[in-house]
Amino acid sequence: MSKKRMIIMSALIQLGIFLLIGRLVQIQLVSTESFSKNHVNLIEESVAQRTQEMVISDGRGTFVDRSGQPLAEQSVPSLILFPFLKKMDWPVEKVADILHVSASSIRLQLQDAKEPFVLLAEDRPLSLTKNQIKKINQLHIPGVLAINKQYPLEHPYAEHLLGFTREDPQLLRERYRDRNLSPHTKIGIHGLEKAFDEFLLPEGETKLLYHVDAEGGPLFGIDVKYNDPGNPFYPITVQTTLDRNLQRIMEEVLEERQLKKGGAVLLDVETNSVLGMASRPAMDPRDPYKNNAAENQMLLPQIPGSVFKTVIAAAAIDKGVATNKRAFDCSRKIDGATPDTEHSYGVLPFDESFAVSCNNAFATLGKELVKQDPNVIEQYAQMLGLYPLVGWEGDVYHFKNFRQLPEEKSGTIWYDKSDKSVPLAIAQTSIGQKNVRVSPLAIANMMATIARGGEAEQVRAVEKMLYKNGTTFFSFHKQPFSNEGSLSRSTVTKLQELLRKVVTDERGTGRRFQTLPYAVAGKSGTAQTEKKAANGEALINKWFAGYFPAEAPKYVLVVVDLDSPNSQAVTNDVFYDIVKRIYEFDTKQHS
Repeated sequence: MSKKRMIIMSALIQLGIFLLIGRLVQIQLVSTESFSKNHVNLIEESVAQRTQEMVISDGRGTFVDRSGQPLAEQSVPSLILFPFLKKMDWPVEKVADILHVSASSIRLQLQDAKEPFVLLAEDRPLSLTKNQIKKINQLHIPGVLAINKQYPLEHPYAEHLLGFTREDPQLLRERYRDRNLSPHTKIGIHGLEKAFDEFLLPEGETKLLYHVDAEGGPLFGIDVKYNDPGNPFYPITVQTTLDRNLQRIMEEVLEERQLKKGGAVLLDVETNSVLGMASRPAMDPRDPYKNNAAENQMLLPQIPGSVFKTVIAAAAIDKGVATNKRAFDCSRKIDGATPDTEHSYGVLPFDESFAVSCNNAFATLGKELVKQDPNVIEQYAQMLGLYPLVGWEGDVYHFKNFRQLPEEKSGTIWYDKSDKSVPLAIAQTSIGQKNVRVSPLAIANMMATIARGGEAEQVRAVEKMLYKNGTTFFSFHKQPFSNEGSLSRSTVTKLQELLRKVVTDERGTGRRFQTLPYAVAGKSGTAQTEKKAANGEALINKWFAGYFPAEAPKYVLVVVDLDSPNSQAVTNDVFYDIVKRIYEFDTKQHS
C-alpha cells in the first residue's frame, strides 16, 4: 500500500473518530434535553428504559363544580402493587384481611404483572377507606402502597364546555417557548381546558417508581420512590359555576329524547352563571372532531326565529309604539298584505300578538322603530344582554381581555347595513330571520336580564381558581354587560307579563308548559334555515327560552333543536322534562 493511500486512510479514520466523539458530545453533553428535530429528552428516555413507574397524577389542574365535586377526573384511594412482590415472601394475607378480599385474588392479579398496577375488584379499582389506607401503610411492606390515585370519571360532565387536552409537542413549543416542559405534557386544545391552559399546566407528575435490571428485577434494592413536585400551591383547581346534579339531569334528558343537534343551557338568575350546558351531537373523546362534534352549539350563533321578537317588544314598549290599545292584523304575513293561511289569528292586541307570535305585528313594529332610529334593534339587543358576545371577559393578572369562553362567536343582526332601508329586510330581521344570528347562551342571557329586573351582566362559567391548599388564587367577579344602559322598570315588568302570557294564554305558543310544577315564562321560536332533509322536508331551528319559577325567577333554560324537521323537533319535550326534573330535585333537596 502506497504511503499516500495510508495517509488518506489514516485521515479518514481520524475524521470518523472525531465525528463519533462529536456525536457523543452532542448526545451526552449538548442536546441531552432536546435531541434531534423531534426534541427528544435523552435523559428522560434513558431513565425510562431502566425504570418502572406508576403515575399517580399527571400534575395538571382539574375542574370541579360549584360545590367542589369533580367534573372530569377524581382522586380514588387505591392499592398499588409492584411486580417484584411475586418473587418475595410478604404478608399478603394481612393485606387481604384489611381489604376484605381473598389473598388468592391478589396473587392472581400479581401473577402476570410486569409493571406496577392498581388492585382491582370486579374490573374496577378497589376503593379504600381512610382506615384501610392507614392500616396498610403502617405495615411498611416494600412495593405495597395505599395512595390516592387520579382517574378520569367514567361519565365526565359538560364535555363540550370543559373541552379536552392532548399531547402536541409542536403546539406546546409555540405556545410556551419560555417554559421548560416535557414534550409529553398535555395541553388544552378546546373549551375551558384551552382557555385556562396556562393556569393548569403541571409542575410535574406525581409518581411511584423503582429502577429495574434487564429482567425487570430491582436494580438498587426494593425501595419504591415517591416522586412529587412538592409545590404546596400547584396544581390549580378551576371551580366552575356548574352544578353537577343539574348538568346530569340535562344530559340524561337530551339522551332520552334523542336530540341530535342543538342542546340546552341553564343559568342561575341571581349570579348570572352557567349551571349546566349540554351540546349535541355528543363528542367522542377518542375522535372529538368527527362530524364536527367538538363544536359547542350553545356558543355558536344560530338563527333564532321568533325568540328574537323579545328584542322588538322591548324597544316597542320603551318607545311607546306598542300598547294594548293597539291592534295588529295577525291574519297577514310580514308584508301586511298577503294572507297568512298557516297562522290566521285575526286582529289581536299587542300582548296576544306576542303570545301567539304574530309575525305581522313585529314586522310592523320593527319597521316603525328602524324608521325612527336605524340603530334601535342592536341598541336594545345590547341592553338585553343579547349581542354581540355575552361570556365573561376581563383582565386576569397579565392577561388582558381574558375570555372564559373563547370559542363563543359573535352574534350578528345586520349583515348589510343597507338592509335598514329595505322594508322587507327590516321585517325579516324583526322576526329573527334574514341575517340574525345569536347563540343559545346569548338568548339565555337575555332571559336572565329580564328575569332579574333589567340589569344585563356577562355570563360566568368559572367562579374562581383555587390553589392546591384550597385558598383562592383568583375570583371572577360579576361584570356589567355594556355601556348602553338598562331598560326601565316598567318596560321590564311588561316584558315579564308578555313572557308569562306565552304560557298562560289558551293559544300561546308555550301553553304546553301550563302543567309544569314550576310556573314558566318564556318565548318560543321556529326559525327557517333554508336547509332540506333527504325527503325534501324543510329543516328548522326549534327554540324555547324561558325562566322559572315565573313569580320568583331562579333558573333560565334555553333549549334548541337545530336543523330538524318540524315534525320531529323535540324542543318542548326536552324543556318540559328538564324543568320537571329540576323541580323534583329541588323538592328532594329541601325535604
